[in-house]
Amino acid sequence: MLLLRPKTTGPCFFTRLLSSPSHHHPRRPVSPSDAVDPTPTRTDAWIAKVVSTVFVRSPSLDASESGLLFFRDVLTPPIAHEVVRRLKDPNLALKFFAFTQTSLGFEHPVSTYRLLIGALPVKEAHMVFDRMIECGLPPDLWSFERLVSSVVETGDFESAVDLLSRASDYRFRVSAFVYNKILHLLIKKGRVSEAIRFFTECSGTHFTPDACSFNTVIVGLCRTGQLDRAFELFNAMGQFGCTPDMFTYNALVYGLCSADQVDRAWEVLMGSVRSGGLCSPDVRTYTRVMSGYCKLDRMKEASVVFAKMIGLGIQPSLVTYNVLIDGYGKAGDVQSAVSFYERMKLCGCSPDVVTYTSLIDGYCRNGFVDESMKLWIEMKERRISPNVYTFAVLINALCKENRLREAQELLIELKWRRDILPKPFIYNPVVDGFCKAGDVDEANMIVAEMEEKGCSPDKFTYTILIIGHCMKGRMLEAIDLYHKMVNSGCAPDSITVSSLISCLLKAGMPNEAHQIIIAVSGKDSSLDSQLSRSSLLRKDMSIPVAV
Repeated sequence: MLLLRPKTTGPCFFTRLLSSPSHHHPRRPVSPSDAVDPTPTRTDAWIAKVVSTVFVRSPSLDASESGLLFFRDVLTPPIAHEVVRRLKDPNLALKFFAFTQTSLGFEHPVSTYRLLIGALPVKEAHMVFDRMIECGLPPDLWSFERLVSSVVETGDFESAVDLLSRASDYRFRVSAFVYNKILHLLIKKGRVSEAIRFFTECSGTHFTPDACSFNTVIVGLCRTGQLDRAFELFNAMGQFGCTPDMFTYNALVYGLCSADQVDRAWEVLMGSVRSGGLCSPDVRTYTRVMSGYCKLDRMKEASVVFAKMIGLGIQPSLVTYNVLIDGYGKAGDVQSAVSFYERMKLCGCSPDVVTYTSLIDGYCRNGFVDESMKLWIEMKERRISPNVYTFAVLINALCKENRLREAQELLIELKWRRDILPKPFIYNPVVDGFCKAGDVDEANMIVAEMEEKGCSPDKFTYTILIIGHCMKGRMLEAIDLYHKMVNSGCAPDSITVSSLISCLLKAGMPNEAHQIIIAVSGKDSSLDSQLSRSSLLRKDMSIPVAV
């Protein structure tokens, strides 16, 4: 396989595990055949309860050993098994287990090893498994698979594969369930190529893949855009006696839609319908195809998918309606968006914040800002709280219509929303609007409120402010803003720098412009390249002061 075998734990492990020296007592070792039945009698159960209580309540391991030695003549492997089962702390159970082996000469049955392997952390479980081998006990498939699964759950693929390489030593045919966990781990970590190689190496030889095995790898291939390879695997399922299920088709549909191959996704979906059996697409599959068409602005096809779904008796979900409302709104067909909004209410499907945000965005895109404001009021009457995107859409639309005071009122409302972490894109349109209106002081106040809310200005905020101050002739403040921008770790782009330099030159401040150029030079090669192509850097730095 991919790695070397792990080193086997030495026979002295259990002696080292105990913090106090071992106390050996002459006692006939109990062979595995003598202790295969761990079922305790009522008396054994009572003894196990007493022993576990002594072990738990003793202040130290030495005290525990002293107490347990009192029971050495009555302790048997079945009683020890029951004690291990009763001890809720796995590490304490392991110490008891080790003590009975090293001090009392017990050879526990496989069932006790199974208990520990199933309860202990992976490192200790691995040691117990190795100890079982050292003691000459034949490992069972359950213990082996449980150990491999534990290793997989830690995210250590290499160790899991290394352990699997020992399966042939014990003549185990490990189940597809364990291999599927490894495949899932690789796909989750984005290691799709390794998952395919592992699947190819092991399929048929080491395990018989099931539909879940194929689905896991197909999902990984689709997520990484390897659609042709996903279909190759899809077509190979029959060779292993596997039939594609709805998870298979969903993975392919989602992958195709993500790659904008929506027509092909629709064909796959219809193929699953025709196949019958386990493949009955649900509302999520149809909604994904509708979403794909909406993103491509193909609303006619999206409506065909919707009609087909309804014709098959599948009821649309809230997400279905939201997808169509958003799609029609972005396509400029607000009437159809509103029609679906009314339809969903008639069907008893309550709109949520996404529904209202999509409708508001549709109205705003098409210039119906007043209608958007009505929806804003309606959603609050329904006790639906606007989210960060609802605020952003409406504020941006109000600013485009120069309704800055209304936009500012929304910012004030946002200020008191503790559940929303504002983003610069909400404030920037208002800052830009006031700067263009010549009211840079108001713009400065909005940025101050923005920072007070814990939202740091981005490069667009700074660029808007710098240009706004330059337009008002407040050049020194513009320079201060530039330095604040740089010192805050917000990197200016070519638009920021060239705008400031241009304004400084026009204002008759060539020395200040030259200082900005020197500060920028050598720090960002892409910025240097863009500015070098600009006529600004070729201007004579000794031009007279503009009047």
